[in-house]
Amino acid sequence: MTRFYRLFAILGLLAPLAQAAGVALPLHSSSRWILDANSQRVKFRCVNWAGHMEANIPEGLQHQSVDYIADWIAKQGFNCVRLTYSIDHALNPSLTVSASFAAAAAAAGVSSSDMAGLYTQIVAHNPWITNTTTTRDVFGAVIDALFARGVMTILDNHVSKASWCCNLTDGNGWWDTAFGYNSFNSRYFHTADWLAGLQAMASWAASSHPGVVAMSLRNELRAFLLQGLNGRADWYKYVQQAGDLVHATHPDVLVIVGGVQSATDLTHLRDGVGMLDTSGWAGKHVWEMHAYSFTVTFPDPFQSCDLVQAEYGAFVGFVLEQGKPYTGPLILSEFGVGMQGGPNDGLSDQDSRYLSCLVSYMQNNDADWAVWAVQGSYYVRDRTVDADESWGLLTHDWSDWRNPAFPGMLGDMWKMTQQP
Repeated sequence: MTRFYRLFAILGLLAPLAQAAGVALPLHSSSRWILDANSQRVKFRCVNWAGHMEANIPEGLQHQSVDYIADWIAKQGFNCVRLTYSIDHALNPSLTVSASFAAAAAAAGVSSSDMAGLYTQIVAHNPWITNTTTTRDVFGAVIDALFARGVMTILDNHVSKASWCCNLTDGNGWWDTAFGYNSFNSRYFHTADWLAGLQAMASWAASSHPGVVAMSLRNELRAFLLQGLNGRADWYKYVQQAGDLVHATHPDVLVIVGGVQSATDLTHLRDGVGMLDTSGWAGKHVWEMHAYSFTVTFPDPFQSCDLVQAEYGAFVGFVLEQGKPYTGPLILSEFGVGMQGGPNDGLSDQDSRYLSCLVSYMQNNDADWAVWAVQGSYYVRDRTVDADESWGLLTHDWSDWRNPAFPGMLGDMWKMTQQP
């Protein structure tokens, strides 16, 4: 597939492919809006696709081909994918898929024979993968297949060590060179490697994958114990360094930045030090937030949607207010629910109440979004091979909607209802 993409490039056919989604690239930001090269508004309607775990490739290829999954995503009306990756992957682009799966056995705590069996299934569905295909080739094939269907990609650095995310003891939460180091939260988050990994992915995307239109600097930054007690100075320092580096390496991509407390708190922009210095990537910055029914920053003790929506606005949503130093586009880059087993079209009472409230908030603000997640299963998760994802949009075998009622639950989030 990558070879076909390069042929398109030689023939000068990439522009029509990009225009298939009605988007003229590159994108930029202005006030609270994401705009295309013709200054027309673009609204991200995205789905997350995990690629950050021990196998070091996007999930699901043991069940379906890259083309099948890309077709399904495009046909549902999504115009982008938030594709996650690890710094382990970013700094090891020449690792072959076969070698990665062999190594993943020990890393994920499963047998070598189980991983070998998964690899055999992957090749059966994707025969272009051979013993010399690298994990980076697979990322490229996914991005190119999506782009050929008019679907853009946001590259999201999810973790440093390839593994499931997130908690306060997984070693991926906060920079190891920041104030208040503790091994629980930072033993794998090596600042120098993180910067090098971002630069490597930006350089690679710039060289041959224009479907990558944005890069998120780090998923769910979270301080623990003494970390973050220095006025969030480390957040300002390292986020600025990373944004400057990504933009210098790949000036076309948007730079997406999340706050602290696992991308749920940007209040320091308004109430603390003030606006992050984004002058190094002017016209490219985008904020992100996460919100789930269990998110501690947005408690719902009284089952009051008004209260929860006020919390969304107070902690993050205020960046959409125009004319402020911190004004910028905001993408809800993770939200989701358990898809089956509840009395409300498959949703539990708690998830149904949460989703209805969140959808109302998003519709009122017409903000960008990325739902968690497309994957119906994982190669390995929690020491379980071919583990099911009950929050996945797709069934276990990645064939179709796990809950066909879910897309309708998003209401007018699918539509663009506001303009600059």
